[in-house]
Amino acid sequence: MKLFWAIMLLVLILSCSSDTTNRNPYLQDVRFRFEINLNLPLYNDLQYPLNPIYVGNTSVGTRGAFVINTGSGFMAWEASCPNHAPNDCSTMTIDGQNVVCSCEGYTYELTTGLLWSTPDDENRYYGLLPYRATQSGNSVIISN
Repeated sequence: MKLFWAIMLLVLILSCSSDTTNRNPYLQDVRFRFEINLNLPLYNDLQYPLNPIYVGNTSVGTRGAFVINTGSGFMAWEASCPNHAPNDCSTMTIDGQNVVCSCEGYTYELTTGLLWSTPDDENRYYGLLPYRATQSGNSVIISN
């Protein structure tokens, strides 16, 4: 019986992976909590589906966050382009329901976080870094 448990423990240990290749090397894991009051005129666009806003508060993420009401809930994403280190041009801008990085012109979809046209080369490209977005009454709390 001890042999059985020893084998099971070995299998469990070997099945665990320390592979961190999914971690975005360009963006830090910044801890924050920010509350959006939907009654304030500044955030009025979030009352309606598919109207994203930019939260440029310095205590939110690396370069702020984009928040969108998808119609079935809220989503929040880091505002710094995920495919290079933060710099002068890495804070993206809203273009309809997308965001665009002015450094390379990369476009990302705000309802999925995916890069629209991945360049056809050998490099790895990342989607938008998601943040937690939860609604509580007339507030949306974004956090990481």
